[in-house]
Amino acid sequence: MSETPAAQLPPGLAAVAADFADTPREMRLELLLEYADRLQPLPEKYVAQIDLMERVQECQSPLYAIAELNNDAVQIHATAPQESPTTRAFASIMQLGLNGLTAEEVLAVPASAPLQLGITDLVSPLRMRGATGLLARIQRQVRAAVSP
Repeated sequence: MSETPAAQLPPGLAAVAADFADTPREMRLELLLEYADRLQPLPEKYVAQIDLMERVQECQSPLYAIAELNNDAVQIHATAPQESPTTRAFASIMQLGLNGLTAEEVLAVPASAPLQLGITDLVSPLRMRGATGLLARIQRQVRAAVSP
């Protein structure tokens, strides 16, 4: 699947796409792994009760995520094992790209956003399916939070 310009992406995801576009091809995997290190720690309530989060079934590695809406701003919390850096990187990228946006802005992110980041040549299609599954879960949770 070909990648399209990041024009439809919110500023945070567009910045990630620009990072990958500006990085030489041979260094992109290293950049992806750096994003894994940026995954924010879980709030204590989720550390103690992971079952409050939703498992992203499309991911090969165990990935749990939840989207909260606080004062009209979306906050993404996610966790994946340390030994799953690609999965952690996808979760981190979603945090960086979506945290602080309004529900409407998150829901307007195209489903193809993970494919627009410039990393489809770095990871398998199965892993990309996990990234799109993560975005779909986040958007479904946000939609549920704003629905009466």
